[in-house]
Amino acid sequence: MNNSVSIKDIAKKFKCAPSTISRALNDHPAINIETRKTIQEYALKVGYQKNTLSLSLLNNCSMTLGLILPSITHYHESSILEGMEEILLKSGYLLNICVSNESHTIEKEYIDRLLANRVDGLFISMAQESYDQQLGEHIDRVIQRALPVIFIDRPNHGVASDRVVTDDYQGAFMATQHLVDMGCQRIAHLHGPSGISVSQQRFLGFQDCLLANGRQVEEDLIQYVHFSAESAIQATRNLMQSTHKPDAIFGVNDEVCIAAMFVLREMGISVPQEVAIVGFDDIPLATFGHPPLSSVSRQSRRIGEEAAKLFLSKKDQKLDPVTISLDPKLIIRESSLRSS
Repeated sequence: MNNSVSIKDIAKKFKCAPSTISRALNDHPAINIETRKTIQEYALKVGYQKNTLSLSLLNNCSMTLGLILPSITHYHESSILEGMEEILLKSGYLLNICVSNESHTIEKEYIDRLLANRVDGLFISMAQESYDQQLGEHIDRVIQRALPVIFIDRPNHGVASDRVVTDDYQGAFMATQHLVDMGCQRIAHLHGPSGISVSQQRFLGFQDCLLANGRQVEEDLIQYVHFSAESAIQATRNLMQSTHKPDAIFGVNDEVCIAAMFVLREMGISVPQEVAIVGFDDIPLATFGHPPLSSVSRQSRRIGEEAAKLFLSKKDQKLDPVTISLDPKLIIRESSLRSS
């Protein structure tokens, strides 16, 4: 196989312009179908390999897309990615996956690099620094270039743009209401890191549900954790060693709730009879909890699917910005089902 064969070499063979060969290799309808087939068979025979960069310059289409996520260590982000790839790979697109680690500087640098590589569109879940400080100039620059930009989870401030989101506030409200309906009187909250929008929205949903049911948020029932299981171990012990122990816990995510159930089991406290628990994200491990964990599903994979479909539906035409808001779903399992 000769990997050095170029479009120009094939063009000489068929005595035509390189642009004609390029279009034939890419199934352009302007080229007769029989001619396309002949050229494609010859290219395969001589071992031609596409030069993606050259084709993107010629066709003004690289068939690559940029995806910037704050992290890929959690089930939510990895499921979004799987959903996007399921749709986009079938359409011939390649995803460039970038992780900002919640840094505005890193996010900005990735956008510059993706633009330099001539991506056809950009999907982004904004870094927390960019989101909190409303640092959107780097993204505004992309939008001004008429490059398709679709926001995932965290919408851009003050700019009409395509977005696919789920309602964390609503999900937390539903989870807390379920615990109230189960007869729980003192509902604790394992609060995520301060300054993170996901943490804040879930706390607000928890707080407003209590207020809607004529209750107050009790400071001694709030413990701050990270998103990791380890961070919930001491936090859960603190809750259960307080004077007025909770009879329910709503956690910022499933990992901290699974750790909480481990601590309760160690302390000889039964779930859900003594303490009912509801988490968030509905990770696969929730089903295998001891007992199985009730959780709020963000429909993570569907977020990715809908974002990909939105790009494909708009890539060749200028349409008004679209917001797709997915409703969270409360998945009730044994961890919160208390007998009356």
